[in-house]
Amino acid sequence: SIEFLFFEPPSSFLASQTPLLQHPTHPIMSLVVPEGGFQQLLRISNTNIDGKNKAMYALTSIRGIGRRFSNVCLKKADIDWNKRAGELTQKEIDKVVTVISHPRQFKVPNWMLNRQKDVKDGKFSQVFSNGLDSKLRDDLERLKKIRVHRGLRHTWGLRVRGQHTKTTGRRGRTVGVSKKRGG
Repeated sequence: SIEFLFFEPPSSFLASQTPLLQHPTHPIMSLVVPEGGFQQLLRISNTNIDGKNKAMYALTSIRGIGRRFSNVCLKKADIDWNKRAGELTQKEIDKVVTVISHPRQFKVPNWMLNRQKDVKDGKFSQVFSNGLDSKLRDDLERLKKIRVHRGLRHTWGLRVRGQHTKTTGRRGRTVGVSKKRGG
């Protein structure tokens, strides 16, 4: 268990601080974590997570999980989002992973998921980590295979979303006008 210790600072310390700390009963709080209770590095869904960050922001280091979705996952798993990621027990981590992998079972709304009405099966899901890469690759392959405009632009290595290409995006290509020699 985690204990909070309160101690009374010396009066010389209080006098040198801001008016908020000049109050004689203002406690200073320190976090005491028992040995073996804090993990510096967690491994969730093939991703290293820094244990020093708060749980909500630590989960965002997993690809495909943003701040809003991680907040909802922690609420559905009944975990305080102000808790540091390293303070989470293995049971809490397992519960969070379950919520992330099956959000519809925990009544997370469809509009919050990042894979809505999948082209192949029509299901709503949250895609993250390695699954995100494979889904993106599959989508691009499908677009190239059916020869739509977006797929062709991907194939040719050009801008896909309607940007101007006359003057921008020239890195990696041959640039300039060659002059005729002779005279």
